[in-house]
Amino acid sequence: MSNKRPKKVLIVYFSQTGQLERVVRSVAAPLELTPAISVHFERLTPLVAFPFPWPFLQFFDVFPECVYLDPPELCALSVNPGEDYDLVVLGYQPWYLSPSLPMTAFLKSPAALEILRGKPVITIVACRNMWLMAQEEVKKLVAANGGHLIDNIVLIDQGSSGESFVTTVRWMLTGRRDRFLGLFPPAGVAESEVERVRACGERIRDVLAADSKPLGKPLLTDLHPFEIDQRNLLPETLGRRSFRVWGWLLRRLGPPGHPARKPILVLYALFLGISIVTVVPFSGAVRSVLGRLPAFRRRMDRWAERFASPY
Repeated sequence: MSNKRPKKVLIVYFSQTGQLERVVRSVAAPLELTPAISVHFERLTPLVAFPFPWPFLQFFDVFPECVYLDPPELCALSVNPGEDYDLVVLGYQPWYLSPSLPMTAFLKSPAALEILRGKPVITIVACRNMWLMAQEEVKKLVAANGGHLIDNIVLIDQGSSGESFVTTVRWMLTGRRDRFLGLFPPAGVAESEVERVRACGERIRDVLAADSKPLGKPLLTDLHPFEIDQRNLLPETLGRRSFRVWGWLLRRLGPPGHPARKPILVLYALFLGISIVTVVPFSGAVRSVLGRLPAFRRRMDRWAERFASPY
């Protein structure tokens, strides 16, 4: 009879709508069914809750703090930071091309430094479609805490980019995610995608249960846990730069909820909507034209490889 201790997995996540919780539970299900693995779920809870559905202006008012990684205060964690985990899983959503504020708060906390130091990390992302810039920030924060990112699992909302833009905004502002006007699919990630990532959990289970050595290399590459859409590379890069300009201005006007922010937030909301329906298609057209040039294709491929890397 083996006296080996169970492998320990910590899953840290924030789920506002419940969707991300279903995703992390799907990945974790094979682990929970394995006696040789112990799983601890840590759901992050902001001290001041973010509303859902969101009031219109409050939905945009969190944007400057997201972009500049200003962490809100979290309720106390239930996990013991000194626990020796074999794997840490981080589940988050991108907010304004940045990690969601609760995940930022965790990754910038003293507890994260203690938990992640020397540990392999897997990230799980569920989002509308743009996640590259947020993941770059998470990579930096994980590395700053001494963690070693080995894999990333990404689930994208169903429907085209234009359809998900409509359905996501409707979901966030009204709480409704059902089919809309008979034209738009339900908001969020398809249930088939939630089921699909269970295979990632099965792979993690198999490796943890069989291997006594610390995890140090990607486990999920052949399962294709994410796909990089090169059409998003330029819009995300441009968007991130413009967000920092708008964010700088709004932070200068006062903290979240300050009345001086309101007129600028309205302008920003208009700017964002216009950018999504104009800049994104335009950049796609530019990419299509330049994509005929071999040098441009090679550059885009190298760029995509950089974002695909967990390091």
